[in-house]
Amino acid sequence: MVKQVVNKTKLAEQLGVSRSGLYYKSKRDEIDQEVKVQIDGVMTDNPGYGHKRIALELKLNKKRILRVMKKYGLKPYRRKHTFPKPKKAKNTYPNLVQEVLNDGGITYIGQVWCSDFTYIKFHNKFVYVTTVIDLFTREIVGVSMSRYHNKYMVTAAVNDALLEHNPPEMLHTDQGSEYGSNAFKTLVEAMGTRQSMSAKGSPWQNGYQESFFSRFKEESGDFERFDELGELIEYVYQQIHYYNNKRIHSALRVPPVVFRQRQGV
Repeated sequence: MVKQVVNKTKLAEQLGVSRSGLYYKSKRDEIDQEVKVQIDGVMTDNPGYGHKRIALELKLNKKRILRVMKKYGLKPYRRKHTFPKPKKAKNTYPNLVQEVLNDGGITYIGQVWCSDFTYIKFHNKFVYVTTVIDLFTREIVGVSMSRYHNKYMVTAAVNDALLEHNPPEMLHTDQGSEYGSNAFKTLVEAMGTRQSMSAKGSPWQNGYQESFFSRFKEESGDFERFDELGELIEYVYQQIHYYNNKRIHSALRVPPVVFRQRQGV
């Protein structure tokens, strides 16, 4: 039997595309594959999450998440029987920071730390930046960068802060699954720190971190100008050093590190 040879030029003509189009790999496919990797990471820790919760975790558009999940056949785990009425989630904590603000405000170093993370889109991939800020000095005391969206990126930032700073009295975050994970709760307990959380869907309750990330991205411009991931990482750490040591904070009227040093620390 003679094997038939496919003439790709004729095949392209029949399909109404150019010959090169037969070899074209859609850029959207590459981006969707990257989003799929991030979705897989969230679903590993949260198998019951639907597209809305996954979108909240990744801080991406829920329609985009739903489209990618349908494209790759990703579905949340669902048990067949009827669930009893769920009890209040065990990984939530009261907003202790609001209590402090209502009772005279934050008055000394190490009284309150806040943590949050953001993502940077870099050459069709995502890089996550997690920071920890002391609310009295407004200094970024801890930072971590990761290619993966999971609990380790947030524990790494806190551990980084502990290298040069004593544990705070309380640590405030949002209610993301990373901060409600056993790994994070165990770390906070080992520090002898009280855990505090914003209410669901209330990003303004962690406004200092939200403000920092917003300003950071605005001043940084296009991250795609860097060719290598190492260049991006170096830039992020340089900018955080600049923020801490040189950039005058409008509320403090001096850079955060200078303000801390004036407190005798």
